[in-house]
Amino acid sequence: MTVHLEVADGVGTIRLDRPPLNALDIATQDRLRELAGEVTGRDDVRAVVLRGSDRAFAAGADIKEMRAMDHEAMVARSRGLQDAFTAIARVPKPVIAAITGYALGGGCELALCADVRYAAEDARLGQPEILLGLIPGAGGTQRLARLVGPSRAKDLIFTGRQVAADEAHTIGLVDRVLPADQVFDEAHAWAARLATGPAMALRAAKESVDGGLETDIDTGLTIERSWFAGLFATRDREYGMRSFVEEGPGKARFWPRD
Repeated sequence: MTVHLEVADGVGTIRLDRPPLNALDIATQDRLRELAGEVTGRDDVRAVVLRGSDRAFAAGADIKEMRAMDHEAMVARSRGLQDAFTAIARVPKPVIAAITGYALGGGCELALCADVRYAAEDARLGQPEILLGLIPGAGGTQRLARLVGPSRAKDLIFTGRQVAADEAHTIGLVDRVLPADQVFDEAHAWAARLATGPAMALRAAKESVDGGLETDIDTGLTIERSWFAGLFATRDREYGMRSFVEEGPGKARFWPRD
C-alpha cells in the first residue's frame, strides 16, 4: 500500500508512503479516495491528520506515469484524479495537513483539501505544472484561488515558482510554521483536541463554511440556519448546554465521556 491509515484516540492519520518523494500515481490517488470513505464512515475517527514523510509531504504527480498517457487516456482519468482529492476535501470531519519537505503540484493540491495546514520551516510549496506545459488538474486552480485570492493564485500558477514556508504563511497558504520536528506532533494535537468535541456540530460548521463559499451569501445563510436549527435535535447540544449551566463554560467533554 502507498497510503496507510492509523487510528488512535479518535484521530485517523492518513500517511503517504511512496518513497522517495510520495509521487501521487493512480494507485495512490485511488487509495486516498478509499481511505477518505473509510474515515468518513468510522465512528472511532473524529478528526484526521494528513501527512507524508520527513522529506516530502508529496512532491506531485508521477510524471513518468503521466507522460505515457495521451489525450484520450487523460480524459478518461482526469475525473478520477479530481474525485480522489475531492473525497479528501469532503470528509465531514476536521482535517489537518502536516506539511514537511515538498508539497508541489498534486501535493500542494492535496494539502489544499485540508481544513488547516501546518508547515515545517523548511517546507516548499507550489504549483509547477505550467513548467510542464500544463495547469493544475486536481483542484488547484479552484481551491488555491479561494484560499489565497485570485491574484496570488495566478502568480503561483503562472510562474510555477516554489514558495518557502514563511511566504506561504504570509499569503495564507499555510496556517502555522513550525520547526520540522514539531509539525507532526502539533498537527496531531490539533486533531486530538477536536476529536473530543461535538462531532455533529463540527460537521455542521465545516459544511456550512465550505458550502457557503461555493454560493451566494443568502444561500450560505440558509445552509447555516438549517444546520444551526438541526443541531438542537442532537444529544451533544443537550449535553453541552446542560454542562454550561451546571458546570460553567468549557467543561463539556463530548467524547469519550467518563
